[in-house]
Amino acid sequence: MNEFIKMGIDKKTIEVLIENGIETPTDIQRKMIPTILEGKDAIVRARTGTGKTLGFLLPAVERLKSVENRVNVLVITPTRELAIQITNEVMSLLPREEQAVAVYGGQAIQIQIDRLKEAAIAVGTPGRLLDHLRRGTINLSSVSLTILDEADQMLHIGFLPEVMELMSVLPENRQTVLCSATMPEPIKELSNKFLKTPLDCYDDSVLKVPDIKQTVFVTKAREKLGTLLMILHQFRPYKAVLFCRTKRRVDRLAESLREKDYKCGIFHGNLSQAKREQVVEEFRNDEIQFLIATDIAARGLDIEAVTHVINYDIPIDVEGYVHRIGRTARGGAQGIAVTLATPSDENMLRMIERSLQIQLKRKTL
Repeated sequence: MNEFIKMGIDKKTIEVLIENGIETPTDIQRKMIPTILEGKDAIVRARTGTGKTLGFLLPAVERLKSVENRVNVLVITPTRELAIQITNEVMSLLPREEQAVAVYGGQAIQIQIDRLKEAAIAVGTPGRLLDHLRRGTINLSSVSLTILDEADQMLHIGFLPEVMELMSVLPENRQTVLCSATMPEPIKELSNKFLKTPLDCYDDSVLKVPDIKQTVFVTKAREKLGTLLMILHQFRPYKAVLFCRTKRRVDRLAESLREKDYKCGIFHGNLSQAKREQVVEEFRNDEIQFLIATDIAARGLDIEAVTHVINYDIPIDVEGYVHRIGRTARGGAQGIAVTLATPSDENMLRMIERSLQIQLKRKTL
């Protein structure tokens, strides 16, 4: 018997999964789905690419109740891109697409207001959700399940006060699932305040990246671009995400690579939502070869066939490194992660090695 059926997932939903090549649950889904179906609060800790999103969406759809003009399931996410991606995924599981709506800034609010009149599942960023709440255009009195996705990322972006405000107006008898790769003290406080005796759904591979070949190329700051060009010539990536530390460095690197006739797109917070969606679609459709981005693309973007991740600038913490390189090796495929490191980056490299219990191979060109 299909494992999803044993867990209590509807046969029609399973047919959709099979059509998308999903026949068995992942390890984290085996822990999440029964817990959420039983109505228990949970803290989920899992690395990117392990199937966490489907792990909370499948039971959410199963537990969906028909409440006219009221949201029944609320998913809170840190970024617009993640809200859109989760909404598209849940739409594929629902009998009617209009039952789900993405709620985020950068889109005309009237479109969202109209969709909220029929939606049973709302997926949104904290700021825009609060905007709708204050306008009276979203009714949260019937929310029975709340999912906080990428909670630690919301802390980094500064959304924690808004998340706390949202949580405080939700029904007290709701079920809450908190997903977070790490558990810094403010996130622990959040869980202690709003979750009732939560079960810990923990993926043992939360800080492991076994399917990704990782290499560090040692260079000097003034020689970074030349080193990158040699790496591109040597590795010849089919499709790659290149990470820079700042928006300005993204723009400058894209300009330099375009001068070398590489097809590049940029992705950072200064772009309009429409432009960000457009460049992601171009990247997904192989119209551009390289997506050059800040850490805003390190979480949530799920694009198949990304063969390489290149850290043009080293990330600021270990979690950022794990999420960045997790853009490749999706769905069990293998991937390659390359980091350009200057002598001043050595301390960060050692911290990554200690935390992940790996030895990063260093090379020079």
